[in-house]
Order: sequence, then structure tokens, then C-alpha cells
Amino acid sequence: MNRLLTFLPELPIWTEIKSLNQMTLDSRQVQQGDLFVALKGHNVDGRQFISKAIEQGAAIILSEADDDIDEAELDSKFAKYNLDRTACKVIAMPKLAQHLSAIADSFYQQPSHKLTLVGITGTNGKTTTAQLLAQWCNLLGGKSAVMGTIGNGLYGAVQEAVNTTGSAIEIQRNLASFVEQGADFCAMEVSSHGLAQYRAEALDFDLAIFTNLSRDHLDYHNTMEEYAQAKFRLFDELNTKQQVINADDEIGQQWLSQLPNAVAVSINPQISLSQSRWIKVTKVDYTLKGATIEFTSSWGNGSLNSRLIGAFNVSNLLTAFAGLLALGYDLQKLVETAPLLNGVCGRMECLVSEENQAENPMVIVDYAHTPDALEKALEAARLHCEGDLWCVFGCGGDRDTGKRPLMARITEQNADKVIVTDDNPRTEDPDVIFSDIMQGFKKPNKVQQMHIRQYAIETAIAQAEPKDVVLIAGKGHEDYQIIGTKKYHFSDQEWAKKFLG
Repeated sequence: MNRLLTFLPELPIWTEIKSLNQMTLDSRQVQQGDLFVALKGHNVDGRQFISKAIEQGAAIILSEADDDIDEAELDSKFAKYNLDRTACKVIAMPKLAQHLSAIADSFYQQPSHKLTLVGITGTNGKTTTAQLLAQWCNLLGGKSAVMGTIGNGLYGAVQEAVNTTGSAIEIQRNLASFVEQGADFCAMEVSSHGLAQYRAEALDFDLAIFTNLSRDHLDYHNTMEEYAQAKFRLFDELNTKQQVINADDEIGQQWLSQLPNAVAVSINPQISLSQSRWIKVTKVDYTLKGATIEFTSSWGNGSLNSRLIGAFNVSNLLTAFAGLLALGYDLQKLVETAPLLNGVCGRMECLVSEENQAENPMVIVDYAHTPDALEKALEAARLHCEGDLWCVFGCGGDRDTGKRPLMARITEQNADKVIVTDDNPRTEDPDVIFSDIMQGFKKPNKVQQMHIRQYAIETAIAQAEPKDVVLIAGKGHEDYQIIGTKKYHFSDQEWAKKFLG
């Protein structure tokens, strides 16, 4: 623990810090009497905004210092900003990012101790699992909140979020707000970025859930080993009272051997589970309306009726089910309320034309933007397809380029008809993205290419037969498209509904 946390609570200034209005990392949001935190970020060095924060009324500034820096060096560094550290109440400390969660935890009066907090990590399934947990909690009389990709807030009233896992300050502030609004439960998606950057460090998790691990974010983590290790921090280094692990995942199996008290979850009837607490599927019947799931577990046996589509949603549902059982919820009450659970916006979301159902295909919108997620989405869609399976997809710009040909290969192997289109090209040339994707096809001449996404959606729906299924993958719940540095309104659901009539 660095000297900030060691000595700050004993200093007179700590009382002053705790009495300030808000903590913020954004100098543009600083108001009179706020605490501004200047971190050396991954892309931007927040210390260059110290002067602006003071001009806007920051009462105290916590600034990240380089490791092992001495007092003379601190004075020298702050001199270039024309700051007097004493007069401006600037406190500089090494490794501030690692301890910011604890500082914010104290500032907001330890909100994670005042509700049941569940953290969900994994490449895919975090959002659906979090939303199912929050829904189920509410159905059983609780008042839940969520934090994640879709947004943050009380369930059913979330506000859009910039990142899956917010900053250390945002997380603590949100939790404090949820507690103030009466929430007694929060399901929180915990990303690998958030874990690697210590954003959830001081949280008190009642339960941690691992969904799966597949290729993603290698532009940040470099290797799959680094990516997996970032995820494992939630179970190994952070404060988690209980754990639920997907035993069908290879990494999950490894982690179960290191976490003997964790709950093992499997949708594979053939798999053998050695944990003392476990749950697994014995049979699944898929229908056009969802699935019927028969299970056996260390809590008892039964059957769940689900509205959700696809095998991976069976896994998501069972994982949420296991998590609530581990937290002490009644098995029978969970079984009785399972049929009331709704799917999540943009997660295998089915769109069917009510007026022209016999003339149009089923359209499914899903957030799948990784090779593994796309493969699972296609497999899930195939279960409900009597004709050809179409896939409309693209890849985001300024992101992991290595997954682009992999996603092409997967669509070619699992779909009958493929249209490649723009996702969020951002500042990258869309033609370059297309070129990377097309390298993965063995028969590229059979693939349609069209940059304008609404045209790709319209073409797929117009050309598909009534018994076909059209999967529109990549953007899911997003109601925007990022082209260059600008965000434009765009919704796959809106365009699909329009073309379905």
C-alpha cells in the first residue's frame, strides 16, 4: 500500500477530502469544491489538465506520480504547470491508479458493502447474465441495478455507458447512487480492461461469475494468456466471497481446479463435475419460443422453461440460476419465475413481421463481434432455421485486426449466405477492414460486399425466403454507428423492422 493510503487518512486534509462534493477524472466536469484525480491513463495523461481543474474550482487534486519519485522531483514536475503544491492542495502519489478504487470506496462510504454485488466476467455472455440476474432478483421481490455494456442504473431505467466497466470513481459513485435509490442487489459486468486497470479493486463482491474465454481485445492484452490472467484477477486477487465457473470452457476447467469451493456449471450432459456444488443440464428441447431445460444439481433437480434462444443462452440462464442458488435463493421460486424472464435487447433478439409473417424470414439481431460469439450465434440461429441461414456482419475499425479473417471463416462454415458490411469503422479505412475480412473466405466470390449497413440489411431480408433466418451480427443494442470520430444514429432493429414491413 503506498503512502497515500498509509498516511492520508491521518492527515488533516483527509477530512477535507471526504467533505468535498464529488470525485472526478474529467477536468471538464469539475465544479467548485470538487476533488479532481489526475491519472496517467492508457491513452491520455490526465495530469496535463491540472491547471484547468484548478481554474474550474477544484478544491483538492490527487495526481499520479511516477514510481519512487522524491519530493524534489514532485516540486519540479508541478512547477512546469506553475503550481504551488501546498497552496493548490495538490497531493501527488505513485501508483495512484491502483489505489483509486479504495480512495473512492472511502469517499462514497463503502457502497458495495450495503447491497449484494455480483461481478460477471468473460468474453461473451456478461450482459445477458447480468440482465437475467437483475430481472430474476426483481421478480422475487428485490430491487436491482445493473452496470455494463447496455448501461448503468436501476433495472429497466439504465443510462448509456461509455465503457463496459466504468472508472474506479464511476463504479463507486454509481453504487452509492443505487444504494440511495433503495437497491439491494447489483449485477455488474467486469471487463478485462477494468480488471487490468484496477477499477474494481476495492469492491466487496458477494459473488463472481465466469462465463467463458475466447479471442478478443488482443490489441490491448497482446496474448490470450495475458487476457485470461486479467480475467482471473476477479477470482484470485479481488475480494469475492463465492464463485460460479462455466465448466464447459477450457479455461473455466483450469480455474475450477484452483477454486475447489466454486460452483461448477455445465450444459453438457456427458461432462463429469467434481465440485461439491454444481449444476448441469441433462436435456434441452429447443422450440421456436425458446427452450425447456432439464437439470440436476447439488441443490436438487428440476426443469426450467426459457424464452431465450440458443445453446449459449441456456448456459447464460443456468449460470445466473447457479449464482442465485449460491446466494441462497430458493430453487423452487427460481424455477417458477424462470418463464417470465425476457431476452436482452440486441442479444439474440428475434424480430418477426406480425402482418407479413408468412412472407418474411425471421430476423435475429445479436451483439456477436468476436469469432466465438459469432459462431455460437450462428449455431443458435440454425436451431430455428428451416431454410437458408443468412449472416450480415462486419468488424470494427481501430480494433483487433487478427479476428477479422477468423470471423469470415466462421460465417462461411456456419451460414449459407453471407453479406459483409460496415460495423463501426471509426478512423480506419473501411476498404482495409473489408480486405482483412475477405482473406478468411475460401470462396470470396460467393460473398456479397456492401459498405452501407442498411443496404446490407435490406438486401438480406429482401432476398431471404420465408423459412430462412437472417442473423444481423455485431452491433446488437447499439443505436449508433461510429464513422471517423463521429457517432451517427443507426439501429439494426429499426432498419430490420422497416424492411420487414
